[in-house]
Amino acid sequence: MSQMKDRMERAAKMKDEDKLYKREGILYSTILSPPQTLDKLKELEAREDDLILVAYPKCGFNWMVAVLRKILNASTGKNEKPPERPPMVEFLPPDVQEKLAEMPPRRLLGTHLHPDNIPPSFFTKKPKILVVFRNPKDTLVSYYHFMNKNPVLPSAEPWDKFFSDFMAGEVAWGSYFDHALAWEKRLDDPNVMIVTYEELKQNLPEGVKKISEFFSLPLTDEQVSSIAGESTFSAMLENSQKSHGNFGSIFFRKGEVGDWKNHFSDAQSKQMDELFQAKLAGTKLGARLKYDLYCQ
Repeated sequence: MSQMKDRMERAAKMKDEDKLYKREGILYSTILSPPQTLDKLKELEAREDDLILVAYPKCGFNWMVAVLRKILNASTGKNEKPPERPPMVEFLPPDVQEKLAEMPPRRLLGTHLHPDNIPPSFFTKKPKILVVFRNPKDTLVSYYHFMNKNPVLPSAEPWDKFFSDFMAGEVAWGSYFDHALAWEKRLDDPNVMIVTYEELKQNLPEGVKKISEFFSLPLTDEQVSSIAGESTFSAMLENSQKSHGNFGSIFFRKGEVGDWKNHFSDAQSKQMDELFQAKLAGTKLGARLKYDLYCQ
């Protein structure tokens, strides 16, 4: 967290227009993911026993990081405190990436990167990859507030402009829909498990059980129940000051399903409906997102 604090202090002195740069058509954070970091990332060597967590921004990544760490601790009998650094590989400077090789198993590595830009070894070494998705309307709202709270990223104001940028994929880490379509192609990969934010909110104990089994981290029914109880979004939000220090309010906001209704105009809602229909209607992942239930 000290490194993150330094980066945020640097960002506070930067102009908004300098906080993102474009690489191969996708926007990235100038401070968190400079070109040399992304260049080095291509060499990162995954291990078969790594736990890989992937999520488009604001789809529940930080929530799942906490859940996975609880599962790891309970399954192994350890009680290791979370490391200071977030497990985002695209945030790790080249020298830190090299030190990953010294970490004992099992490593928890995470990313917001599009699957085409993930280190190749994440697929060739065949570690298990957990992918979290969230309905696009709530994702957009959460992303909007996240950008306005996080000094490393440019302000998202005004709302109408950010809405247009998100719809066009002109936001950091690229288009939500491009990410979704890319993972749709990997739904049959036995090393990939896709869960949705909404599923987890609805039945967290079942989610914890499935995730622990996917990563071969056995838990008793009592452990599953305990982890789920400690990992509700409200519990995580309450504990965020301890777990994330002053950054807790940045990473955890409401966690509500349906908050988009407080932000979208009727015209914007219809525009998103049309884009979802054009991009994801008829896909397996589109069906998993239960768009008609959560976005109407």
